[in-house]
Amino acid sequence: MAKIYTKTGDEGKTSLLGGIRTEKCSMIIDVYGTIDELNSSLGVVVSHLISSDKAHGHLLVIQRVLFDMGALFATDPKDREKYSLKKIVEKDILSLENWIDEMTSELGELTNFILPGGSVPSSFCHVSRTVCRRLERLMVELNQANPEWNVENSIKYTNRLSDYLFTASRYINFKKNIKEINWH
Repeated sequence: MAKIYTKTGDEGKTSLLGGIRTEKCSMIIDVYGTIDELNSSLGVVVSHLISSDKAHGHLLVIQRVLFDMGALFATDPKDREKYSLKKIVEKDILSLENWIDEMTSELGELTNFILPGGSVPSSFCHVSRTVCRRLERLMVELNQANPEWNVENSIKYTNRLSDYLFTASRYINFKKNIKEINWH
């Protein structure tokens, strides 16, 4: 196995898939770095759930979609077709919507703002939700500055994912019989 360190980034540049070099502080690196951060934070949630939990299975699927999304953003738009990367499709968004609806059907009506917290996995869902919202803002900014970097459905998926994570945080606490704390 090759060494994990390459030293090619020691001067503050990195390579995109396809070999194009870019500054590590560029908008595109910020976007796919935040995708990686979100995926890692979801790994914390998954590690605190048992495999029979509904959210556990959902989150594993979401992690795979985020990995695919990261690969798309890590590839120069001119090279994406060459690598046959998996795209974010409407079915991915519909899955999130269906899961939100499933979980919501078991929850009581939300009549107040709630404070993030409760169980550890629920709390980390809220952390992931805030990372997801930051990712969404970064994607919108990137899309406005460089429309060619837009990955179809990525903003829509990310917007829906933050809704999913909010619902999942409530659902996890509900399943653990942890009462929500209303904001007053």
